[in-house]
Amino acid sequence: MGIRGSSKVVKLVLPLAIAGLPGSPAWAAADASAPAQPPAVQDEQPAVWTPKQLHFVYQGFTTKYSCDGLQDKIQTALLQLGARKKDLKVTGSGCAVPYGRPDPFAGVDVKMSVLQPASDKTDASRQPTVPAYWKAVDLKLTRSGDYYNPSGECELVEQIKSKILPLFATRGVELKSECIPYQATPTSPTLRLEVLAPAKADKGHGAGGVENPAGGADRGEHGGKHGQ
Repeated sequence: MGIRGSSKVVKLVLPLAIAGLPGSPAWAAADASAPAQPPAVQDEQPAVWTPKQLHFVYQGFTTKYSCDGLQDKIQTALLQLGARKKDLKVTGSGCAVPYGRPDPFAGVDVKMSVLQPASDKTDASRQPTVPAYWKAVDLKLTRSGDYYNPSGECELVEQIKSKILPLFATRGVELKSECIPYQATPTSPTLRLEVLAPAKADKGHGAGGVENPAGGADRGEHGGKHGQ
């Protein structure tokens, strides 16, 4: 059993998970080394920033998160999926134990703005459109360089797909996971998709962080526990 702490993270990775951990896929390495290309003009489409709210309660058997740890994971995911950074708010909800310790009922409340395709009925006076395009995302919840094995995030990734993705404009969603209750899986889950992202970032605020995989929240990662 590995426990991840609060501000100073202590991470113990299960031998089972580390033994079967594959290397990074070749396409990911190629994408990382290639210079970012601006979206083609013909691929742009009008979109509007739309307010969304979410109450999310994590339910998992293999990994438990502290409330602040779950906040960081969800915020990291939301920014990659295109939530606007300047008005994104993620707060803990229903926490039964002190921060920094795994909580059986860890949850978050979310207020955010996301891009939705503009329709013919869009009221331009109240909802000005912005140019947007479909951007590929390979969701990462763990910071690069961390020793924590992302295979323990299998249940969380599945719940992000089922409970959070419906709030965003997405297409081509592909989830690969092999979640086994109370066991760390030999492979890490992958969630790849395309999200509607602004063609240009909002000045001074950033657009949503979709090009910053696992950049994480400002507070850093906290709390997590693997079951056996």
